[in-house]
Amino acid sequence: MSDIELAATPPTVTFAERLWPWALPIALLALLLGFATVDARMLGAANLLNIAQQTSYLALFAMAQTVVILTRGFDLSLGPTVSMVSVAAALVLTAAAGAGHGPVAVLLLGLLAGLAMGVAAGVFNGVVIALLGVSPFVATLGSYNVAIGIATTISGGRPVQGVPDLFATLLYRGTVLGVPAAIVIAGAVAVLLHLVLRRTVFGRSLYLVGTNARAALVAGLPVKRILALAYLLCSVLAALGALLMTARTGSGEPNLGGSLSLQAIAAAVVGGTSLAGGRGGVGTAILGALFVTILSNGMNFARIDGYVQMVVLGAIVILGVVLDRARLRAR
Repeated sequence: MSDIELAATPPTVTFAERLWPWALPIALLALLLGFATVDARMLGAANLLNIAQQTSYLALFAMAQTVVILTRGFDLSLGPTVSMVSVAAALVLTAAAGAGHGPVAVLLLGLLAGLAMGVAAGVFNGVVIALLGVSPFVATLGSYNVAIGIATTISGGRPVQGVPDLFATLLYRGTVLGVPAAIVIAGAVAVLLHLVLRRTVFGRSLYLVGTNARAALVAGLPVKRILALAYLLCSVLAALGALLMTARTGSGEPNLGGSLSLQAIAAAVVGGTSLAGGRGGVGTAILGALFVTILSNGMNFARIDGYVQMVVLGAIVILGVVLDRARLRAR
């Protein structure tokens, strides 16, 4: 193994970080049982399936954020990017269906349009952050407003109706061996992303850039290119999640992204991804997404006001950062 490959290997996991994955499952079980005392339907088969489906969407967004958080960044524009992709895909789907194209062509055109918008958002963020040297906070805050403006303008500020039923049939109501399509797709993406992060030079390079960008340069890694690709991958994953959510709603929603940026960051951080960079992965993103989903689902059963839920979510992000710093001090 070369010096570069050794340097790009993910850092050794500390005792506190080995303990963390066990703490989260215990917390998840406590949440389920705690909310079940409020409403027994919490543990019903229908609700558990609903939790699994909701987690599949959030897990995609949490994995997207994890990719850039590994490099000591984050993407505040993820939510608006989801809205932009949803509207663009819906517009192309309805236009293609109205033009008389076959169902397969309509589906492919809609998927390509949505993914293309995701690629465009990722390239924009990557160029501004990696090549122009703008901080991720400022860059993605700017693209946040750009994406909102595009989504609102091309949709006229209204939901895009008339999405072909085939879209929802395949990506929402469809199943594989009885497992909902969203869960299958999220699971497949999780496996592929795990292999990319742990088995490729690019994936290991993300960890090194987040741990020590100067060391990455000394090791001869193309840091700017790695950063640009990280934000591109983040936006593509967000676009895929947006397409699945569009299939669920059956329309292109200019407000579909909502608070997804915060939820995805919260899921990644609570799962154990370090905002200091270089630590985290697919498993942490999925665990964090499951935690946030169960918490949100339980608060709905407990009839907790939506605004209060936002306060709780914000507090979770702060708690995750505090715990992350505690783990770093324990090293």
